[in-house]
Amino acid sequence: MAVDPGSPRAPRRVMVGLGAAGVATFAQLYACQALLPEISRDLDVSPGSAALTVSVATLGLALAVVPWSFGADRLGHVRVMRFALVTSSALGLVVPLLPSVLPGLEPILVVRFLTGLALAAVPGTAVAYLHHTLSPRAAAAATGIYIAGTTVGGAAGRLLAGPLAAVVGWRAALGVIAVVCVIAAVVFVRAVPAQDGHAPVRSEAAPVGLRGAAHRIGRVVTDRPLLALCLQPFLLMGAFVATYNYLTFRLETPPFDLAPALAALCFLAYGAGTLTSSVSGRWTARWGRRRVVLAGAAAMALGAVAMLPATLFAVVPGLLLLTAGYFAAHSTASSWVGRRAGDVRSQAAALYNVSTYAGSALLGWAVGPLFQAVGWAGVSGAVVALAVVCAVGVGLATRGVPDGEVAPQAVGSPRQDSPGQDSLGRGAPRRGVPAAARLRAESRASV
Repeated sequence: MAVDPGSPRAPRRVMVGLGAAGVATFAQLYACQALLPEISRDLDVSPGSAALTVSVATLGLALAVVPWSFGADRLGHVRVMRFALVTSSALGLVVPLLPSVLPGLEPILVVRFLTGLALAAVPGTAVAYLHHTLSPRAAAAATGIYIAGTTVGGAAGRLLAGPLAAVVGWRAALGVIAVVCVIAAVVFVRAVPAQDGHAPVRSEAAPVGLRGAAHRIGRVVTDRPLLALCLQPFLLMGAFVATYNYLTFRLETPPFDLAPALAALCFLAYGAGTLTSSVSGRWTARWGRRRVVLAGAAAMALGAVAMLPATLFAVVPGLLLLTAGYFAAHSTASSWVGRRAGDVRSQAAALYNVSTYAGSALLGWAVGPLFQAVGWAGVSGAVVALAVVCAVGVGLATRGVPDGEVAPQAVGSPRQDSPGQDSLGRGAPRRGVPAAARLRAESRASV
């Protein structure tokens, strides 16, 4: 049974639903990554061609994330996310059957591209939905749970598909992942209230159509702190993806000489990201968003340095630290974007995601020549440089910016709670209680 957004149970149900949405989205997006050798052999295509099964899905997501953000403003966030999860789950069930009906790689690429187009609605609107629906402290905690779901999904898509393929083949393995995503989609539909409570801005001062779209995006990119927060995932996601892209190559060569199945276990380090994403709301309440983002970037740089020695006793702890730092910064920054963007949250969240996947695609590839030229030192050096540039940029752009401040708006206004209530209808905080103390107490109550 659907839960009313004003119910005291709503925050917890929304957290569960958005966590499931994160699992469904990223399990499907990256399931093929662990199956590329099997796909290459079975379809008799090159490794590069097999890798397109991942690339075209990511491309579809990057292309559609901004349009979906505007669709969410018109149709409602929950409606578009439901459509995305149901459609992508159905397409996921089709992929394993395609080679028997339409031989060759091309039909699979078409369906994977369509899957990416559909999935874009979730990362493009999830954070904006949380801030439209929940109070600021509940939205911060729920954002962390959603990001944790993405880490579980991304890791499960790789770790579950690989071993399964060795037993039942890559097609059946993809089918199992698709069934898991169907279950996660059902959890989302059942847990998240159908009505998200968001009313699109309607005023004479707010232009509509293409002019309105450009106007709303312009309001995001002209706010310096907001722009810096939207650009930081380009650097950090690029560094993160580059690390995992080339780590398995390192682990399969001397002095490690691990079997491919053992090298793939490096994705278990995503568990550190799941943990830090889940507790980032509490850290934010205690230390503030700016400090958590900067600490996450610093942890990535330290983790990259720690991974330099050619021993698993250095690589494993370094990888855990790097992964934990990335997801702490990512979950905190994405929540901050949703808070600061006010009534252009959908567009800010969409630009944040475009930046994320552009960094993944471009920087994840660009570090490759460094790895080929100088080995792992090139990868570590690139990660440190990207993390430092990110920390300096975000640090300067957000200096003196309060955590809860909403960017100055040309039109419209952020969602406001009534004087005596918070966004879920509960009593307002007592006067005289320090803001940090209130945030800590609220964060503990909402997780």
